[in-house]
Formats: sequence, structure tokens, C-alpha cells
Amino acid sequence: MKILFIGTVFFSKSILDVILRSKNQIVGTIGKKSNNFNSDYFDIVKYSKARNIQSIYTKNINSKLTAQWIRKKKPDLIFCIGWNNLLKKHILKIPPKGVIGYHPSDLPLNRGRHPIIWSIALGLKKIGSTFYFMDKKADNGKIISKKILKIKKNINSDLLYKDLTRTGKKQVKKILISFSKGNIKSLKQKSIKPNFWRKRNFDDGKIDWRMSAFNIQNLINALNKPYPGAHFIFKNKKYIVWKSQIIKNKLKNIEPGKIIKILNKNPVVKCGEDSIKLLNIKPKLNLEKIKYL
Repeated sequence: MKILFIGTVFFSKSILDVILRSKNQIVGTIGKKSNNFNSDYFDIVKYSKARNIQSIYTKNINSKLTAQWIRKKKPDLIFCIGWNNLLKKHILKIPPKGVIGYHPSDLPLNRGRHPIIWSIALGLKKIGSTFYFMDKKADNGKIISKKILKIKKNINSDLLYKDLTRTGKKQVKKILISFSKGNIKSLKQKSIKPNFWRKRNFDDGKIDWRMSAFNIQNLINALNKPYPGAHFIFKNKKYIVWKSQIIKNKLKNIEPGKIIKILNKNPVVKCGEDSIKLLNIKPKLNLEKIKYL
């Protein structure tokens, strides 16, 4: 089977590797030369060319030139993994076996942007790993494979990303086997009203000390690597928090955002509920110049 691959993140690379190890032929890959949208950007074109795979960069996946290039490759199937633009009908109808997309959620729930970040930030208990046949609507097509993963307590995005990658690779192996045997199956998404998560912005990553320590901890974990990190502003300087710990207390008459103590050279900050110990801050705070209770 001739496969064309479209992708631009580290997860894309992992799925491409699975296909490369199969008996299928990669006839081409498409990527982006630079990407300000995805913190986990990966140059799939450079990676492919090093393996003698024909590959191109594109700014517009739906452009006439890109469509012509895809048609010349005559793919039986397209994988579009980690791409932040919708594919239009003239691209979707090129491969006779369809276009496979991926979304880390329990579709049709939680369609849209940044599902890993929002899942952790909102304190969800589970997340989906879903491959589906793409159509003209976002995250809308028939489901080929779905696995539900438990979101472990206090897990961060880095670890959840790795869990999803391991699961996704296993799913793709089975999908490719099903295609080779001619018994690929797909099911319509449940007929429930979907929700759409929006694109996060800079302020979504700002720590508001009036939040509970539990919610702040979730935010820090959600924006862990490969994402840009949760941050706070202190004396007009930006600090990124990569790791923290909840400290239970029932302190009253202390405003949120005040450092109440230093534990093992780590500041403990009062929150709207409980407190939080900041274990890994970049750059480091000069604790000698900070007043605390």
C-alpha cells in the first residue's frame, strides 16, 4: 500500500516510524518549515529526506501546487497527524482508501485545540487516543480505533504525551494490519452534541494565586514540556514553573500570592485554597531578597 504522510509534531514522527517499519511504501511526506503554533514542532521534511523519502514543505496544505504534488504520488492512503489546518474536499478525495487523522480525546467529546493541555488543566480522569477517517469538519469522521487512557494523579503533559504516543503506535500497527487483510472497519461517532476546546492563549498559562492549589498544580502539569510552561510575573519579570507540590493548610487572613515560608530552599505560596511549594522555577528566585511570614 502506498502511503503519503502529513505531519509537523513529535507525535507525527513516532507514527511515521511505525509506518516505515511496516511493509507499506511511504511515497512522500509533507511538513512545515517553521511552526509557531505547536510547541512540540518536529521537522518531518528534514527527517524524511535523510531517509531518501521525497518530501516538501507547504504553507497551505490545500493549495493547488500541494494538491498536484500529492496526486503525482498516487497514494492509496494518507495519514494526517499533528496538522493544525483542515483538509479540504479536493485533498480528502485523492487517496481511494481515505485520509486518517488523529485526536487525543474521547471523540466526539473535546474536539478542537490543545486536548492534552485542557484535559490536565481541567482535572479530567481520562483521555482518548482516537484515529478516524477525516472529513471536511474538524475531528468529525468515522472512528477507526479508539483507546481510553486513565489520566494518572498528578501526571504532567510530558508523561501523558509519552503514554499517548505508546498507545498510538500500537493502534497504528493494528490499523495497518487491518488494511493489509482488507478488513478495516469504522464506526460513526456517537450522536451526542460535541464540545470544542478553543486555542489557548498567553493568559491561560498565567498563574492566578487566587485559584486553589489543586487547580494551580493542574495548570503547571498541563503546560509542562513539550509545552511552554505555566508562569507568573514577579517584579515585572516572568518566571516559569515546571514542578510544584500542594501544601495543605487552613491559613486565614493571608492574601493569595504571599510567600508564607521557605522549605528546603523552595518558596511556599498561599493560594485561594491551601498553598503550593514551587520546586522548579526558571529563572531561579533570589530568595534572600524576598520577605515572607
